[in-house]
Formats: sequence, structure tokens, C-alpha cells
Amino acid sequence: MDISVFLLKFWGWYCIIFFFVLSFNPKRVKQIVDNLQDARFLIILSLFAIIIGLLNVLVHNVWEANIKLLITLFGWLALIKGIVLFTFPKQMINLLKQTNLKFIQALYMMLFFLGLFLLNEAYGIVPF
Repeated sequence: MDISVFLLKFWGWYCIIFFFVLSFNPKRVKQIVDNLQDARFLIILSLFAIIIGLLNVLVHNVWEANIKLLITLFGWLALIKGIVLFTFPKQMINLLKQTNLKFIQALYMMLFFLGLFLLNEAYGIVPF
């Protein structure tokens, strides 16, 4: 299997699963924000983001103007998110506390549609 197709499936399913888990349990968002105040949770979260982002960037750092660019950007965003969380934990916690819950829910909807788009690109369900 081509690494691009594998990563399309990975990020597509990740977005869909993340959307459903947080949509069916909206209290989980507040719990995540509360848990981010615990340094151990924040370190583990940032390390996972760094590992996933770095692996994505190392195996797929393709800067072409097609769907492969989106996969590369996912990897870089995960890596940058992990580094920022690890480096500036207090500032990120404050930013999350100030973020409106409705804005977060709108982001989940975008994640859902992005996940559908990525899965469609990977599986070729609806041809464009």
C-alpha cells in the first residue's frame, strides 16, 4: 500500500473517530481542558503529538500541490502542536480556557467533513 493512501486512511479515520467520541460525549471536552492543567497529562499528550507528527513528516514530507500536501500539513501541524504544548504549557492552557465551546464544536464539524474527504480520497467512494 502506498504510504500516502495509508496516511489518508489514518488521518481520515482519526478525524471521524475524534468527531464521534467528542460529539456523543460533550463533557469530554471540558474534561480534556481540565486534564491539561495536570503536567503529567500535558507531557504525555505533547509527546504523543510529537511522535505522530515526526513519524508522519519523516515518511511523508511531500510538498506537491495535491492531496499529498494535506497529509504533509497534518504531520507538520501535529509536530508543531506537540512542540508548542511541550514548550509553552501554561500559555496553551490559558488559550484553551478562553476558547468558546461553540467554536470548538464548529471545529469538530470541520474535522468530520475533513475526515470524510480524506477517506473518500483514500477509498475512492465518490469520484470527482
